[in-house]
Amino acid sequence: MSGPLRSAVVDVLEDYTGHVEPNGPAARRTLDELTITKISVGPMDNNAYLLVCRSTNEALLVDAAADPTRLSDLVGHSVERPRLKTVVTTHRHQDHWGALGAVAGANGSNTVAHRLDAEVLPVPPDQLVDHGDTVLVGRVPLEVIHLRGHTPGSIALLYREPGGRAHLFTGDSLFPGGVGKTTSPETFTSLIDDVESRIFAELPDDTWVYPGHGDDTTLGRERPHLAEWRARGW
Repeated sequence: MSGPLRSAVVDVLEDYTGHVEPNGPAARRTLDELTITKISVGPMDNNAYLLVCRSTNEALLVDAAADPTRLSDLVGHSVERPRLKTVVTTHRHQDHWGALGAVAGANGSNTVAHRLDAEVLPVPPDQLVDHGDTVLVGRVPLEVIHLRGHTPGSIALLYREPGGRAHLFTGDSLFPGGVGKTTSPETFTSLIDDVESRIFAELPDDTWVYPGHGDDTTLGRERPHLAEWRARGW
């Protein structure tokens, strides 16, 4: 796909489903404090999320995964072009940071990652985070949740909408249908334990989940299957 369709943004507002075609047009959700725009990029159809604070017009990108031109177009085609102040990398796998250097360099953005995954990234993070830390999008706080298992430093970002639902950006730690890939029984147990105790035990069913690949989901849709995931080991 090329031309205007590649950088198109579809405003779906209340009927946002979280589905975007691989490498196709993006979808935007508008909340009181934030806009959230989702786009699929690169050969592994990675999701990247642009969050814009509506009061300051400052932006944060979750995973500069691939295709710096499309990601730059995404910022440039946002309403009243925001300042891309921050780029967060959810974990160390290369398909999630392939465009990090180009995007951060072009926009003068600060880079953020967990300390346990920082050393393999192409750009040394400006901010190292751990479980319970906060990253700001303009005036809007995002909570860092460390989910150990997919990689040592995998993180999720949580936005609590005032008077509304929670929004959780999970990288590759939680998807519709299960947790992310792990490399041993020990790392699987670590991840499923963290997902249960730090996500499902703490957040309500209407929490919207934005994963690193594929469609969105909610915790309520996935919660009945936790025991099944643990029993099958993936």
